[in-house]
Order: sequence, then C-alpha cells, then structure tokens
Amino acid sequence: MAGSINGVTGMKIFVDVNAVFLHRDSVDFRKSINGLSVIVEQSMNLTLYDSSLFVFCNKQRNKLKILYWDSSGFCLWYKRLEKEKFKWPHKDSRDVESLNEEQLHWLLRGFDIHQLQTHKTLHYCSDF
Repeated sequence: MAGSINGVTGMKIFVDVNAVFLHRDSVDFRKSINGLSVIVEQSMNLTLYDSSLFVFCNKQRNKLKILYWDSSGFCLWYKRLEKEKFKWPHKDSRDVESLNEEQLHWLLRGFDIHQLQTHKTLHYCSDF
C-alpha cells in the first residue's frame, strides 16, 4: 500500500520507479505506445528503457497517459477524469519536468504539485 493523502490510502500503482518525467505540452491522445515513444526519445531526449515513467496529458487536461517499460514490454496506463481537470504544470522554457513518485500521486489525486511542498530534508553529519 502507498502512503495516504487526506486520510485516503491507495495501492501502489507503479513499482521500482527510477524517475518520473512530465511532457509539458499537450499530446494528441490518438497516440499510443509507438507515438508516445517517439516523443520520449525525440522531443524529450530521454531513454525509454530505464524504469522511468513518462506522463502525458491531453489539451483539455482531463486525460492522462503514463508510458513505461517493465522489462518485458511497454505498458500504457490511462486515466480519464469525468468532471475535473488535472492541475497540469504551466509551460515554461522546459519541455520536460521531473517529478518524484509522491508528486505523481498528488497529480493523479488532483493536487497542484507546485502548491504542495514537503518539509525540507535535513542532512547532518557527526564531527566525532
């Protein structure tokens, strides 16, 4: 089971995630594995085969696709919102945005990932 958000606990959807990359531009959702793979390699300049998740959204921001390689083939995960829209990051100079797995789950739950921030991790070392 994954952690909880607002007291709601859900199952862990993706296992052994290396990295999560958002493609900031909207994508024609007629594209499937082959078309999205081309975007990952040519537009995002990323490698497909390293356990990363590649996240795409449609123009209306109510559909989301996640492409990933699971060591034996490609997987394509799809989510359609019935009434709401995803809080998709605004386009800036970067075409790709890197997220951690927790931020991905926030995005899937409808949170604005740039508004939510966790406590900063502190790094201490002993002088002994």
